[in-house]
Formats: sequence, structure tokens, C-alpha cells
Amino acid sequence: MGIVGALYLIQDKLIYHPSQYLPPPAESGLPEMRPLQLTTKDGLKLTSWYKAAEKGQPTMVYFQGNGGNIAGREIKVRTYLDAGFGVLLVGYRGYGGNPGTPSEQGLYADGRAQLEFLAGQGIKPGRWVLYGESLGTGIAVQLAFEQAPKGPVGAVVLESPFTSLADAAAEHYPFVPARMLIKDRYDSLAKIDRIMAPLFVFAGENDMIIPPRHGKTLFEAARQPKESHWIPGGGHNNLHQFGIPGKVIDFLRRRLSGG
Repeated sequence: MGIVGALYLIQDKLIYHPSQYLPPPAESGLPEMRPLQLTTKDGLKLTSWYKAAEKGQPTMVYFQGNGGNIAGREIKVRTYLDAGFGVLLVGYRGYGGNPGTPSEQGLYADGRAQLEFLAGQGIKPGRWVLYGESLGTGIAVQLAFEQAPKGPVGAVVLESPFTSLADAAAEHYPFVPARMLIKDRYDSLAKIDRIMAPLFVFAGENDMIIPPRHGKTLFEAARQPKESHWIPGGGHNNLHQFGIPGKVIDFLRRRLSGG
């Protein structure tokens, strides 16, 4: 019981691994991006990075995984910037020097502030691409799910997703009732069939952090149109090395043409 109690008390530290130092975008290899301060509904002023889309191109809203901060995502978004896409690297609460403490509901609120900014710029939801990386897939699915009744987003891209954080925790901690203990659940499987947007899912077949069966289960539950790529030799953090950005761009150009 002592181990169970300890895991319950420290679960936030097991889930979220932020780094606080946030250099300027240029020092992170993203000189075309600019810092952007947005205020959440609960009053937190968060720093994200943004570059507007070139004419006719969509805007990618990038929800990172649980480690580091947005300064470490240059290698993930470079191809999209070079293709003329808009990119909004979402700064979470508690990450990169931002105030607040990360939580499921908190990160959803952070994401909503980003989408409100895009709407205020006159960018319609049909031109938003919600891209989630690992933990960020739970945020991307939630926001696509919320947006669907008002008019779905242009597309959702999920890199190394889980069915739910509770499912992932149960696999990592099989000796405790993890599904009962976990507070932040990010239950994507319960929502994926109602996002009403084109879906692109990919994962590495050798991913030891979130096994690819999670992504495959999500993909099976989702509605068309959808595409998937299961990458032989791919792990959790190296999928950009397998030509995935080009496949994502091809998918988006086919699904968002003329928007």
C-alpha cells in the first residue's frame, strides 16, 4: 500500500517533465518564428512561438510531448515551415518558464487559448492542423473533439499516440491499479470517432514507451478519412528520420486542397 500511495502522490512528476529555460527562437534554429504571449481563461500568460502561414497554406498547431519545451522541437517542425505552413508551437503551463502547473484540464485550457488566437487572426478551423506528439496527442484529440460540433478542424495528426494515459500507465506499472489511481486520463479512445476531421496516425513498431498497438487501436476506432503509417525500426523519438514529415505534408495537401 505504501508504494501505491507514493505513486499516487507523485504521479504528476512521473507524467510531466518540463524544462524551464526557453531561449529565443533563433537560438533554437527557428529564426522565422516569433514569441507570442497568450492568456488562458484562468488568467495565465503563456509564451508560445508562431509563424504565420504563407498564402493558401494551413496552420499547424503543435502540441509537444511531456518532456522539455518548445525550444526542442525544431527538428520536428522544420519541414513544415519550409513547406510554407503556419506553425504555432504551443507553450504549456509550467514549461519553458511559463507560470502554472501542468495538468490535463490545464493543458486543454492552454490549447484553447491558442485556437482562440488563430480564430482572432481570421484563420478558420478548416485550416487548422492539430498535431499531437505523444502526450500532446491527448490534447489534440480533445480540442478536435470540442471543435467538431462547431465545424471540424482541417486535420488531426497523431505521432506515437496512446489510447488513454490510464492505459499507458497500466502497462508501465502493472503491479499497481494504475487505471484507478491516475488523475489525468487523456482518454483519446473515447473521443476519436467524433473528431469529424481527416486523421493521420503514425508510430514506430519498436516504440517501447507507447507501444504501437495504442495507435492501431485508435486508428481502428476512428472514422474515415484516415491514414496510418507503422514504421519498422522506428522508436518513440526518432520518427522524423523515416521521412514522416513528407508523408504528413502529402496527406494534408490532398485533404486540405482548395481550402
